[in-house]
Amino acid sequence: MTRTSGTQGGPVTLSREGLPSWLDPVAHAAETVGPRQLSRFLPPENGTGRQSAVLILFGDGERGPELLLMERASSLRSHAGQPSFPGGALDPEDGDPHGDGPLRAALREAEEETGLDPAGVQLFGVLPKLYIPVSGFVVTPVLGWWRVPSPVGVVDPNETARVFTVPVADLTHPDNRATAVHPSGHQGPAFLVESALVWGFTAGVIDRLLHFAGWERPWDRDRRVPLDWRS
Repeated sequence: MTRTSGTQGGPVTLSREGLPSWLDPVAHAAETVGPRQLSRFLPPENGTGRQSAVLILFGDGERGPELLLMERASSLRSHAGQPSFPGGALDPEDGDPHGDGPLRAALREAEEETGLDPAGVQLFGVLPKLYIPVSGFVVTPVLGWWRVPSPVGVVDPNETARVFTVPVADLTHPDNRATAVHPSGHQGPAFLVESALVWGFTAGVIDRLLHFAGWERPWDRDRRVPLDWRS
């Protein structure tokens, strides 16, 4: 993989070289899964929607494989207070939205939001573009391997409430899984991990990744959790 100390000025490429073997099923899923296997919300055919990207970053933690997540600040206009992957809208300097622009944006946003060093991240796959109707974002999920971990934390409290990692073992544990019920009546997969309720777009992508990577364990799909589960 071409190394860069930041997200500007050099090519950003995908590479599976040197990945740990436990990531093989995730990399394979990225190459084979279709858009409708991930979500029923797909980008509008007329090309509208704001191009964006998220970084789905896998690391090797004290309890094995883990994912990097953050909790968005409660003051934000969009998706306030929600746990999410690092990410955001593409900037003009990120480049071609249909080329390596999403890769560059995912790394740039992750650096801006969590302080991670992009030079320690190896990008190895991209999932099909998905759509978040409530905010109009067309999202490219970018898969990364945290080859050289770096310190992370809240960079801007106005954007991020906290940054945390979640062991994959916790995400797959049946006790931590539920179906979230939105006040609108919409239901979707959810994870109760690290004192957070992960739901919405982020939970949907994690749910599908666990499924297609063969990591999913049977869980009680009749267990319902409201979004105000703490009250």
